[in-house]
Amino acid sequence: MPLAISRRSLLAAVPGIALAGSVATAPSARACGAGTKSGPRTICYVEVNSNELANAGRYSLARSGAPLFDVAVIFAANINYDGRAAYLYCNPQVQSTLDNAATQIRPLQQRGIKVLLSVLGNHQGAGVCNFPTEQAASAFAEQLAAIVDRYGLDGIDFDDEYADYGVGGTGQPNASSFVQLITALRRAMPEKLISFYYYGPAASRTTYNGVQAGPSIDLCGNAIYGTYSVPNVPGIGKAALSPAAVKLSETPSLTAASFATRTVSDGYGLFLTYDLRGGDQSAYLSSFSGPLYGESAVYSG
Repeated sequence: MPLAISRRSLLAAVPGIALAGSVATAPSARACGAGTKSGPRTICYVEVNSNELANAGRYSLARSGAPLFDVAVIFAANINYDGRAAYLYCNPQVQSTLDNAATQIRPLQQRGIKVLLSVLGNHQGAGVCNFPTEQAASAFAEQLAAIVDRYGLDGIDFDDEYADYGVGGTGQPNASSFVQLITALRRAMPEKLISFYYYGPAASRTTYNGVQAGPSIDLCGNAIYGTYSVPNVPGIGKAALSPAAVKLSETPSLTAASFATRTVSDGYGLFLTYDLRGGDQSAYLSSFSGPLYGESAVYSG
């Protein structure tokens, strides 16, 4: 059911989301004429509590000049609970990243890198799997679509962690919630990306009453770092899956290289990485950029 208020008005009532000032429209892909590459898309989650999202745009492939990362994820906004309903909350670091889109987000988008906002629980009992009704799931989806519109983002990433389901009288995971949330969000932002970090109760609740969440999900990655395991989500093809899960600060480079080789040989279209930090990490990143793209990674500082 359409809401009778604008998405901007919807966000204005949400704690932890600032609305001052205007935000430019996101530029089209490859706006700066960067080189192109072929191979799996590499996704990079950035912990913006301690690192700049802009770091993801500072790596290129040595020969083509194409960006190493195809998708950068702001990690993370939260699903909070006010005693009556779930609402979207951005901590100060996440909000700062959004407010400073001109330096943190637009330079990536100008290179063709898609920027998503990850959303996960916050130990308050609210998460993607316990919306009690379809209306409640749709209302939260409208909040997500509103923040994507507001800040010129390219989509939303779901991570079913840290919800602490049941706390404060909240419900336990149910069969319908995640599918209804995904369906409502796809309806609210048909041209944007929806990503699913394959973890938590949501991983086993992707089909409800004959409806699959999979066809509405554009990207889906294994969440267990240092492992290679194919997410089991009906309706998602190999082009949108990452069996590889690489934590850039921990996974050995030889393991990352092996996962990249397997990703290509197995025909999967996504390679998931997490925890990109500041400084030049091109030597490590080249361990998987070589098998994925036949090129080393370079850092622009």
